[in-house]
Amino acid sequence: MIQRINQKRGRLCRFVASLVIVAMAGVPSSGLAVGTRIEMPKNKYNVEDDVQLGRQEASKAERQLPLLRDKEIDDYVNEVGQKLVSAIPREFQQPKFHYTFKVVNAPEINAFALPGGPMFVNRGMIEAAKTEGEMAGVMGHEISHVILRHATAQATEAQKFQIGSVLGQIAGGVIGGGLGDLIGMSSQIGFGAGALRYSRKYETQADILGAQLMSKVGYNPRDLANMFETIEEQGGRGGPEWLSSHPNPGRRNERIAEEARLLGSTSTQSSDSARFRRVQQRLRGMPAAPKSGQPATGSGPHSQGGYSERVPTPSSNYRRVDTNLFSISVPDNWREFRAETSVTCAPEGAYGQKGLTHGLMIGSERASSSNLRTASEQYVENLLQGNPYLRPQSGFQRTSLGGRTAMVATLAGRSPIHGQTEWVTVFTASLRRSEILSVVTIVPAEERRGYDSVFQRALDSLRIAR
Repeated sequence: MIQRINQKRGRLCRFVASLVIVAMAGVPSSGLAVGTRIEMPKNKYNVEDDVQLGRQEASKAERQLPLLRDKEIDDYVNEVGQKLVSAIPREFQQPKFHYTFKVVNAPEINAFALPGGPMFVNRGMIEAAKTEGEMAGVMGHEISHVILRHATAQATEAQKFQIGSVLGQIAGGVIGGGLGDLIGMSSQIGFGAGALRYSRKYETQADILGAQLMSKVGYNPRDLANMFETIEEQGGRGGPEWLSSHPNPGRRNERIAEEARLLGSTSTQSSDSARFRRVQQRLRGMPAAPKSGQPATGSGPHSQGGYSERVPTPSSNYRRVDTNLFSISVPDNWREFRAETSVTCAPEGAYGQKGLTHGLMIGSERASSSNLRTASEQYVENLLQGNPYLRPQSGFQRTSLGGRTAMVATLAGRSPIHGQTEWVTVFTASLRRSEILSVVTIVPAEERRGYDSVFQRALDSLRIAR
């Protein structure tokens, strides 16, 4: 009896084993490979916060960025994006996230994704990519930042930013520059005064998860590393914008290649498609995209000017700049650039692709605290996050601004625009409805004495409506 039972058990084991072999035969060998395990960063914000912020800022972007609006190209980019989204691991899926993909008619090699899923890909990024895999690599990397909720996770980790300012940091960092990556674009698009640059830790996570998404849907993960090389090659003298907000965490290409090996990818051949080539050809047959990728409805200093070694001396004649929130007098030979929540004023030759060298910006944003000193300190920390070349030169001191109690602090550092020491003074005052008004003045240190009276006259003239 025992012998017959053992015989039956042996036949059952052989049958089960045969089923396992048959099942495994239908699975690609790469499907058995296991990549690096990624931990979701700590995050004190709710998923709903990501969704709300992303939806709010995507709406602004769609109104103000020059979207391409070409159905064939939009459909293609969306299909590539949704294919990558389909590969999101179950443990990272967020049913409330809605991934969308829009193409911006801008020549810069750039792309950005907002919390909750909205992504914007510059036409210049698509044209610069050498293969579909390279384009998909950037998209997979950006999707990974969204999946892992890096924007709000970084805010949680730093404990610096109130929830309402997180999107301002993101958009300021990925779309453009100003006062090193700050003032010019915040005056163009109204996304806030900060410029968030992802930490190197989060960049590594996005590289790894991006490679995993690519591998799962059939792209060669090495194309992500190839795209970094393409961006560096074609970034130009000013440096590639995308890499300025996505810093190299070190050994980036080697780490991606290592992940590819862990995922079972041994091929060195890039992933490409005839459709990608048709899309590139279609783009190259269109009129050239307007430079700077600036909003279609605006004309900010980021795109309007060029730098000069001799910036004109401020005029002794002044004119009023009036908004619903404030009015201020500035030299009448300074140009004025308006945005939703700010105004930038600067002389010719003092503004361009990388921001301001001389001038001032005045605007409002939501306060992070009802305490003015605390809100001011966090505002400056936010500014320093986006402009790491600056260093505090003094602590906050009490002053007045527009007849109100205010705080003032000074920052300085070697400007990446002209290579000289730059002097930045930040004034803040409380407004109603939990907002603060900020006035930021910028001037090279060697010209500071000649501008002190100019800035003082402007500050003395300031009138605040609420």
